[in-house]
Amino acid sequence: MPVLHVVVPFYNERETLEPCLRRVLAVTLPDHWTMDLYLVDDHSAPETSRAAQELARELQARGSAVSLRRHHVNRGKGAAIQTGFDAILQAGPDPADLVVIQDADLEYDPDDFTRLMRPVLDGQTSAVLGTRWGRHAPLPNIKRRIHAWGNGFLTRISNVMTGYRVTDMECCYKLVTVDVLRRLLPLLTEPRFSIEPQFVAALARLGEPIVEIPVSYRPRGVNAGKKIGWRDAAHALYVIVRERFRRTPHRPGSPEDAP
Repeated sequence: MPVLHVVVPFYNERETLEPCLRRVLAVTLPDHWTMDLYLVDDHSAPETSRAAQELARELQARGSAVSLRRHHVNRGKGAAIQTGFDAILQAGPDPADLVVIQDADLEYDPDDFTRLMRPVLDGQTSAVLGTRWGRHAPLPNIKRRIHAWGNGFLTRISNVMTGYRVTDMECCYKLVTVDVLRRLLPLLTEPRFSIEPQFVAALARLGEPIVEIPVSYRPRGVNAGKKIGWRDAAHALYVIVRERFRRTPHRPGSPEDAP
């Protein structure tokens, strides 16, 4: 049976991790599809790590395919995503299986999974991005408008560098086939939030067409645990430009490092 592999990076999301995972596992996938969860603890506080371990054991006991990995030091969201991707490929999945990223903070609704999968199942593409902005997502206040403007600015610069015409390069929801992931992963090196523009730049290097799908989004604030800041935005801009002009990047330990 085909599998949707879901990578869930988290760092101290103790209050939201459990409801997030239960919502993910409650999703109704297309016929004959099953789901595997790859949780990656980016060195959360001990109480969060213990809670995650207990939750993973409980879900496994109920028959869910859930694995948990933990970084020994805090390395960043991008590093946690790469750890999850490595675990998927090490499991030997079918090239036609799908992989998606799910944040653990309840900002995104996993009920959108099926809509994200549809362009791949219909043969339109092998890579799908979600978009939080558009007619489906009104901006009710100035804070949301500033957020959308900032993301829109970075996305426009990314589009210039990649040739894509997407509206939300920074969206968490990025879905690819395992075949694309296998070629994509060696190009991913960013340990923090700049994994988002680097992921899109890597798809451009591979020449993969992208389909964009509107998704639900309920943003949280800094007081609720949001970690990204203006320094991350500045570094994202640097990465967008760097990826356009650098030679093909690769992670330490990838085949390109062999003598």
